[in-house]
Amino acid sequence: MTNEMKIAAIGECMIELSTRPDGGLTLAYGGDTLNTAVYLARLSRADNFSVDYLTALGDDPYSDEMLAFWQREGIGTDKVVRLPGRLPGLYTIRTDQQGERSFHYWRSAAAAREMMAGENGKHLAKALCDYDLIYLSGITLSILNVADRAKLLGALDDAASEGARIAFDCNYRPRGWPDERAARRAMDEMYRRSHVALPSLDDECALHGAMDLAGAAQRIADLGVGEICLKDGGAGCLQHLGNEARMIPAQQDIVAVDTTAAGDSFNAAYLYHRLRGDRAEVAAQAGHRLAAKVIQHKGAVIPADAMGEEA
Repeated sequence: MTNEMKIAAIGECMIELSTRPDGGLTLAYGGDTLNTAVYLARLSRADNFSVDYLTALGDDPYSDEMLAFWQREGIGTDKVVRLPGRLPGLYTIRTDQQGERSFHYWRSAAAAREMMAGENGKHLAKALCDYDLIYLSGITLSILNVADRAKLLGALDDAASEGARIAFDCNYRPRGWPDERAARRAMDEMYRRSHVALPSLDDECALHGAMDLAGAAQRIADLGVGEICLKDGGAGCLQHLGNEARMIPAQQDIVAVDTTAAGDSFNAAYLYHRLRGDRAEVAAQAGHRLAAKVIQHKGAVIPADAMGEEA
């Protein structure tokens, strides 16, 4: 590729505390859009891509460590807002014997909630027009108040009018919303602005009731999304492009150690291959391969050398 491809991921990174078998805690940093940004940056190191993370942090040591970690991963941090006296959010992960996770959050006063407020928000909104691809999730929407969410949606409209493509994973977490109705309304407003949708069937059913893959994909397509890759865990994903739909199976016989960031890593590989110009089927297969590697390790962000050929 001769022209630089500029990618922005918007969201929240938190302090992550994972419970070890001995009952102790391991400290790391994670968040859904941040996880995707890390894997995107790793995958695109040999390409003329740049990946920036857009958020707000405090001026504390943990925020400093987050920035240093992102920079080591090759993620641009020039658009990160620093708010004096504020702190990042925090969450804990407990994993059962099947590798399934449970989360507990402390994030009500997290700095990222104010990323769109005041002059900082105006600068961030203006900056979005500089990107070719903008990626965000339902968690990004949920941490913003109604007024700031509207500012973000307006900024995405402006960026799209300048040629940016918008990719969205609804990633519904009920505790982040006042009720399902508010979540449904915000998610659908975002879908109407999205060029690529990367949701999971579980999240769509949690918001809209029981549906099969075809029904859920059609509901999103009816909102105007032209490219949909609807994830269904170990079964694979349903791609819905225009009037065509096909099932792309996931890798089988994978023993999950920790399913954290399975969807986030899938999204990174999918978007990377689509930005390279690969067919959607190839992108989905790459997403399954990377997700399969990620869930065989503890934590949201696995060591780069564990990615093997996917890195």
